[in-house]
Amino acid sequence: DLSSAQDHKVTCTGTVTISCTGGTEGESHTVRIINSGTATVGFSTFFLFPSGNTPSLPTGSGDISLISFTINRVGAGGTQLLAGASLNLS
Repeated sequence: DLSSAQDHKVTCTGTVTISCTGGTEGESHTVRIINSGTATVGFSTFFLFPSGNTPSLPTGSGDISLISFTINRVGAGGTQLLAGASLNLS
């Protein structure tokens, strides 16, 4: 829930899809993704990455990735999160 914080930490195990609710246009957020060593991480269609390419996150135990995004639009017209990724910060 984007209304609860601006920085979100997620430890992933198994197959995970990062999605979100709430938030207000213009807000900036970060998601810190920690891989347990067994996770495959994907993103909801809300996330728009440069050139339409969803990043391939590292899969090692303890690998850290940072997804930063700004809310471009929310609501019935379709939520859009303009995102960038910093991968394998471990």
